[in-house]
Amino acid sequence: MAAFIQSIGTSLPPNLASQDQIADFMAEHLNLSEQEERKLRVLYRASGIKQRYSVLKDFSQRLNGQSFFKEDAAFPSAKPRMMIYQKYAIGLAKEACERAINIASTKKSELTHLISVSCTGMYAPGLDIELIDQLRMPTSTQRTSINFMGCYAAFNAMKVANSIINSDSNAKVLIVCVELCSIHLQDKTDDENLLANAIFGDGAAAMVISSKVSNRSLELKNFFSDLALQARGEMGWYIGDHGFEMHLSSKVPDVIKEGIGKLTQRLLHSIKLSVSDIDFFAIHPGGKRILDVIEEKLSITKDQNQDARDILRTHGNMSSPTVLFVIKKIFDSLKESDTEKHLLTFAFGPGLTMESAVLKTHIRA
Repeated sequence: MAAFIQSIGTSLPPNLASQDQIADFMAEHLNLSEQEERKLRVLYRASGIKQRYSVLKDFSQRLNGQSFFKEDAAFPSAKPRMMIYQKYAIGLAKEACERAINIASTKKSELTHLISVSCTGMYAPGLDIELIDQLRMPTSTQRTSINFMGCYAAFNAMKVANSIINSDSNAKVLIVCVELCSIHLQDKTDDENLLANAIFGDGAAAMVISSKVSNRSLELKNFFSDLALQARGEMGWYIGDHGFEMHLSSKVPDVIKEGIGKLTQRLLHSIKLSVSDIDFFAIHPGGKRILDVIEEKLSITKDQNQDARDILRTHGNMSSPTVLFVIKKIFDSLKESDTEKHLLTFAFGPGLTMESAVLKTHIRA
């Protein structure tokens, strides 16, 4: 039984800051020396990012003593960050879900399963239960929460949805990924933290998946996942006293470059395709260098990968929803002539985990 993405809805918080504004904030907030500030601004200019969104106002205005990351107070501990998450994550998630449900022309009473995805906050009763209440979904809706897996977690949600559809053709699954990366800013000036602070933003994305082919849908054709265990120390996400702490080595793009060819080959071989058969690419824009090395290794052009570069430029890396923003950009641009074509998508995260999938387009007049 095949499973099909019927719709994708996205949402963003209201506070938009340019990369230059964020660099100004960081230079002031971290009290950088002149040399450190020059280094930071070079990093921000080279990021491929123009702007990012946040649930916080801090980054789009100069420090004024009223921001969350207060200049004259102790750096926020984990608890107030989780209070911010609990306050704002539900609104973003709900908005993305409502858009996906409306696009799919689905009744909320028809939804049988909810899969909530997040790695930037947690509480219980959590997002899943709040969404059941606020969306007025049936209280009997079956719920699954995928937590703390990072940027590749949307793939795990799609695989769970695929298994549900394969076991019950009448199932209709709602997936939502929501991340508030910006609330976990760390008060550190090492290279890893400067890099993490330079790329991450906030956002949410939702999908409706069922066994039905609609006028516009994406079939979940094939998945393949692999681990580069020798590089497990190059990327990590840990809960510290002052929020969640990102460990992000500059070696990550090289690890991906080394493994992406084999990953792609094993994914495509089982469905008798090659890279030359791929019509669209939706690569998780974890960073500019990641996009560069994948293009080089798979011999694809920047034009072929422009959708990922556009999302990186206008949103930054929002962790788990990001690749869905890229897929949506492609999905929304499909024409009638684009039916029965193949979309190749990747995402990466701690482990070092490399996820891949092929989606097949179905367009009907």
